[in-house]
Amino acid sequence: MGDNQSGVPELILVGFPLSADMEVLLCCVFSLLYVSNLLANGMILGLIWLDVRLHTPMYFFLSHLAVLDMSYASSNLPKLLENLMFLYLTFAATECLILVVMSYDRYVAICHPLHYTVIMSWRLCSVLAITSWTCGILLALGNLILFLRVPYCGLQEVNQFFCELLALLKVACGDTWINKSFLFAAAVFILVGPLSLMLVSYMRILLAIMNIKSKEGRRKAFSTCSSHLCVVGFYFGIAMMFYVIPDNGHQDEQKKILSLFYTLFNPLLNPLTYSLRNAQVKAAFNRAVQKQRHYE
Repeated sequence: MGDNQSGVPELILVGFPLSADMEVLLCCVFSLLYVSNLLANGMILGLIWLDVRLHTPMYFFLSHLAVLDMSYASSNLPKLLENLMFLYLTFAATECLILVVMSYDRYVAICHPLHYTVIMSWRLCSVLAITSWTCGILLALGNLILFLRVPYCGLQEVNQFFCELLALLKVACGDTWINKSFLFAAAVFILVGPLSLMLVSYMRILLAIMNIKSKEGRRKAFSTCSSHLCVVGFYFGIAMMFYVIPDNGHQDEQKKILSLFYTLFNPLLNPLTYSLRNAQVKAAFNRAVQKQRHYE
């Protein structure tokens, strides 16, 4: 392999070139956001666990989303390269599939309300959740195996603040065509495919809502989907900008900022969107507070 190539790559994450004062400020801000993410998603998990009224398929998948969001944000903390890459790829891919499953749940709830409990049985929910996690793990494992075969020459600077695959492949010495092809194929499978399925689901949901004669009924039906649509638009929009749209080589700094929003704000967006726009979650929170006051 040559004297200049190392079997264990030594990589330096460039991060953001900032002044010392700005680093301290951003450290405080990002720490606050991270803690808020853990608290908000933890609250969602706690409410779903404690309130039997939330023991439904929709909140079953929402609990998986909360776990993914806490894990996705936390996966940037470990320093071991293999663990870091494997974890963030697993959580990112699995979240895409969980969002698809949630759109199917909303489709069944609105388009087939009388058969909802029969179609969305706990057995089907468990199978869908396990399948989502399994696909996410397999895709991450495939990317990791291909990455470990790529040679790196000496000390390399990676223009990112975490071990993002495309940034790592840019500093590789050998041919990365196979890695980029697999990553693009995985992105199409995990982004374009699920997004297409969700668009079909929401087109049918929209047709079903338009056929509802009551204005109040249409409003309630649409409100059950609006939270999910907000999360899907933000999550898939940024992900497709990274992995589907061709890179012209002059967007590193912009992508770094997008990665920061993706890592910190997206996990925090989910619990805020689902809690602030969801009457059932707010009612469950009020019941939990009242029960705590009663015990005191």
